[in-house]
Amino acid sequence: MGSPRKSLCLLYVSLLSVIIFGGSLTSFTIAADFTNLVFKGCADQKFQDAPGVYSQNLRNLMSTLVSQSSQKPFPKASSGEDPNAIMGLYQCKGDLTTSQYYTCVSKIPEMIDKLCGKAVAARIQLSGCYSRYEIVEFKQVPATEFLYKVCGSSRASGAEFESKRDAAFNMAENGVKSDGGDNLFYTGQYRPFYVLGQCEGDLKTSDCGDCVKSAFETAKEDCGDSVSGRVYLQECFISYSYYSDGVPTISSPSGKEQ
Repeated sequence: MGSPRKSLCLLYVSLLSVIIFGGSLTSFTIAADFTNLVFKGCADQKFQDAPGVYSQNLRNLMSTLVSQSSQKPFPKASSGEDPNAIMGLYQCKGDLTTSQYYTCVSKIPEMIDKLCGKAVAARIQLSGCYSRYEIVEFKQVPATEFLYKVCGSSRASGAEFESKRDAAFNMAENGVKSDGGDNLFYTGQYRPFYVLGQCEGDLKTSDCGDCVKSAFETAKEDCGDSVSGRVYLQECFISYSYYSDGVPTISSPSGKEQ
């Protein structure tokens, strides 16, 4: 099961207010379906929206992002004019197909409406993609801000486990740095580990490596000897699985084996 880390809430800061998402993060069991909800982050502050300007801008933004999702794994967009402008983006996992991009992202607008209402900033994380938006005047939190983790209940131990885990994590950190495309995505096998890392598409490769490294450090600290885990930071996420009987055949665009 996942559990939000209360001391590291998801924050957006403006000159006027501080919006804390931590109180509204909700955990869900992750299943194989890439459209399943993992977590949500909804700002407590709501649009002061009597004329409906913000709501219309948000609808237009979501419509733009969904329309782009059949072509790109990572776009950004904005809607409206200052001071009512809203910016947003989505990110799809690098091992999904373009048709799956659309299937995943098109689920999010309805979820945002149902789960977050008129929140001035929100993030919906599905297994295969996520989307977030905020008022343009809001400052972004650091790329490595902790959002959410899931640690497997099964355990392993011993120096060999830790040594191979650390080597697999290092392999993924170096792997995302070598991807210069929009995906900044890496998967690979360091037997008996399978690892995955991905960053938002506009990060520099060095910043992506730093973000993924931070996520793996969080996994080591918080998940310890769990045989699997996922960690979500503001602009990257990682996952890993340990297979004592050997990694099963896993097909992916960037899969490496060592």
